[in-house]
Formats: sequence, structure tokens, C-alpha cells
Amino acid sequence: MTELTQLIELVSKGERGATDSLIAVVYDELRQIAAQHLAHESSAHTLQATALVHEAFLRLFAGNTQPRFKGRGHFFSAASEAMRRILVDHARRKKSKKRGGDSARGGQVEDAIVMAGSPDEILCVHEALDRLAESHPQKAEVVKLRYFAGLTIHETAEALELSVPTANRYWAFAKAWLFDDLHGQPSD
Repeated sequence: MTELTQLIELVSKGERGATDSLIAVVYDELRQIAAQHLAHESSAHTLQATALVHEAFLRLFAGNTQPRFKGRGHFFSAASEAMRRILVDHARRKKSKKRGGDSARGGQVEDAIVMAGSPDEILCVHEALDRLAESHPQKAEVVKLRYFAGLTIHETAEALELSVPTANRYWAFAKAWLFDDLHGQPSD
């Protein structure tokens, strides 16, 4: 059992000081993930990687109840979901300041999913990912772990307890589904 897995178990059990230890172990990795997310944002983006990580931790560990993580994959999935929600909230605030605007969609499959930069695009991808999760929750989890948590296909497969070929199929399906959804074509 890795140090990270042990710390996640201790946090889930509510051990005193385990959260601080967990933060120390994953901080640099989460900061790199946050930097990757922000690299895909527009150059005028006001969030910094450090602020994104701090906000994600506040969301994960706020409140009176201790979060319960089922392992490394679950922890990184929760952290990436928190980062995603922060970026979406930021995009909504930014868009509300502009008071509307047309949604611009286009580009290649990877660009449509990963390179969302404007508030409109971020919100479109967020809504599409939510729709995917309604009908294909595990495939949506693959997207979250691959993009938002920055995991490789092998790490994603391990986190979700899938074979690597299955994770690859889910990733390919999710990209195609999201592309179709974002471009107004019927999706399966």
C-alpha cells in the first residue's frame, strides 16, 4: 500500500493531522494538474494554479464532515471535479459580467473537449459532460480523470478498476460523444 493510499484511508477515518499530511504529499501533483487546466484557459484568465488547488482543497475539506475517499482514484476524481466546478463557477461569473453572448463552438475533437477557454466554451463542455454522465457515468469518469485529474490512460484504468483496453474504448467513446453533443449532432 502506498503512502498516498494510507493517508487517504487515514483522512477517511478522521485521523488528526492526516489531512495536512495528505496535502503535503499531493500538493505538487495537484498544482501541476491545475497548471495544465489553466494552460488551456484564455490568456486573460485570472485564476492561478496555486489558488485553484487551494480552492479545491477548501471545497473538499470544508464543513464538519470528513470526506471519505475509496482510494487514490476516488481522491483524484474528487479533486478534479472540485477544480472543474471552480472553473465552471469562474466562467459563469465572467459570463454574467458580459451579460450573454453567442456560444462559439468548433475545432477538432481534442480541442472541443480539452481546449475550452472562453466562459461560453467552458460552460458548454461542462453541460455536455453532465449529459454524458447521465447516460454513461463511467465514461464521464474517464474524461474527468484523464483531463481534469491529468491521469494517464493506465492510471485511469487502475483508478476505475478497468482494463487498459476498456479505458481506451471508454475514452474514445466519450470524446466522440462529447464532440457530437457539442456540435449539435444526436448522440447515442
